[in-house]
Amino acid sequence: MGLKKMKCMVCGHIYDPVKGDVGADAGTDFEALPAEWHCPVCGTKKQNFKEL
Repeated sequence: MGLKKMKCMVCGHIYDPVKGDVGADAGTDFEALPAEWHCPVCGTKKQNFKEL
């Protein structure tokens, strides 16, 4: 599995695994994020993200 960008379906935030994000180091695949990780913009759960 490659590093794929994911989009929050609630607010449109893009998780880019190459860059990382709040609570996620650069190079962290979306699937490797902990279950409790949430969108840093709107706070929605991980399952509300879809692959771009």
